[in-house]
Amino acid sequence: MTVLGSGARRRLIPGTDPFDGDLAMRGFALNDMCYSFNHAENREAFRQDEEAYMARYNLTEEQKDAVRQRDVLAMLEAGGNVYYLAKLAGILGLNVQDLGALQTGMSVDEFKAMLLSHGVTIREGEFA
Repeated sequence: MTVLGSGARRRLIPGTDPFDGDLAMRGFALNDMCYSFNHAENREAFRQDEEAYMARYNLTEEQKDAVRQRDVLAMLEAGGNVYYLAKLAGILGLNVQDLGALQTGMSVDEFKAMLLSHGVTIREGEFA
């Protein structure tokens, strides 16, 4: 199935919100803030005063509410990109597997098992 977005046809993937140009524009402030967490002093500033830090980056009310509620799915819906959100997730005590579990509606253990079931490990001396 395809829909029009930004004047171009794009493919819909059931159960996903593809990170496209429209979503990137909507989430710019949130992703910009998360990118800032590459620097320790910014992570600390966020921890000290989240509201002031979010205001500094002009997050929308939807984005601020998602951050306040620690609702990663809402952050994704508000335009967050999982690669940038991973930086915020680290501050919140979450890792990438936690994010994957939240995105898929699985428990962390179920998500890890799913990843392992799809992975193939080739050890030295073995051939696929």
